[in-house]
Amino acid sequence: MFKRFVLAAALPLSMMGAANAADLGSVKKDVAPAAAPVDAPFFLFADTQISYRYQFPTVSPGVQIQRADGSFVSREAPKQILNISHADAWAYGTNFFSLDILKSGSQFPAGTTNPPGTIANPFFADYGNTEAYGLYRGTLSLNALTNTKAFAIPGLVKDVSLAFGFDANSQNDAFGSKKRDVVGGLNFAFDVPAGFLNLSVHAYKEWNRNGFNVQPDRDQSFDVVPEFELVYNFPLTFTGLPLSVTGFNNIVLPKGRGVQNVADFAFNPKRGLEFLSRTNLVLDLGKLVYDQPNKVDVFIGFQYWLNKFGNVETATFKGTEEKSFLAGFAFHVF
Repeated sequence: MFKRFVLAAALPLSMMGAANAADLGSVKKDVAPAAAPVDAPFFLFADTQISYRYQFPTVSPGVQIQRADGSFVSREAPKQILNISHADAWAYGTNFFSLDILKSGSQFPAGTTNPPGTIANPFFADYGNTEAYGLYRGTLSLNALTNTKAFAIPGLVKDVSLAFGFDANSQNDAFGSKKRDVVGGLNFAFDVPAGFLNLSVHAYKEWNRNGFNVQPDRDQSFDVVPEFELVYNFPLTFTGLPLSVTGFNNIVLPKGRGVQNVADFAFNPKRGLEFLSRTNLVLDLGKLVYDQPNKVDVFIGFQYWLNKFGNVETATFKGTEEKSFLAGFAFHVF
């Protein structure tokens, strides 16, 4: 969620008087107060928020249940997610940072495939695993950098920016994900009547870890592929309420296997096209209840994830398609 507000800087003014001399004497005059120059704030807007959301059901690739007839279905689990995020804009661009701490239900246990004192025997704890997932996205406006409007198309695109960023995660389950990726490309800010609609077109490079592989082949390095990110926020003013719809869509094209060793192909099949979409309906509770906007939000939403992390579902491999509902609240702290 990207909530914008303008930072106002209230600085004391310096007051001055002046004395003028006439030919026939000296007369002191009061002069109207003059304001000393005030520097504009560095950030045009900034917003930091802490939020909590509950999401159910979620799935995890390869975590499944075998039915009596021999078929497989995805195992489902809830997740509780604590998030801290920050968004800001300055004269030449924008920054966005987000950190999720995700706690799974016991259906997705913590553990490792090679615990101390055992020989490749799985060990699972009786509590859910924990994941930390952080990302950063930044832009540099080409209009601002060139001091022109050359990268604007009236009625269609307000600005084109250089876009860049990275993702990083760590998870204490058997797979032991250690995702690292970098992205770089262009961001298009569309000219919409209210809110915003941004599309980023990136080159995407990912590295990860697969705990089911035998060393030294646990480290994965995927192909550089195109990636697309669509982010939006639209106020629903027609409702008469401080409501908005916010969300994102993310597409990563097939990125290969991530390993070169043929012996590891069984645990590292070719990845498919990955599509992740989340849409939230957000109510500004602070504005509704006590006329203090951008303080407290509540929200509900839906998330759809096809080929989760690029994994393609088969008859014997489930947990790659997620359809889940979420609800939560957010406090804007700065």
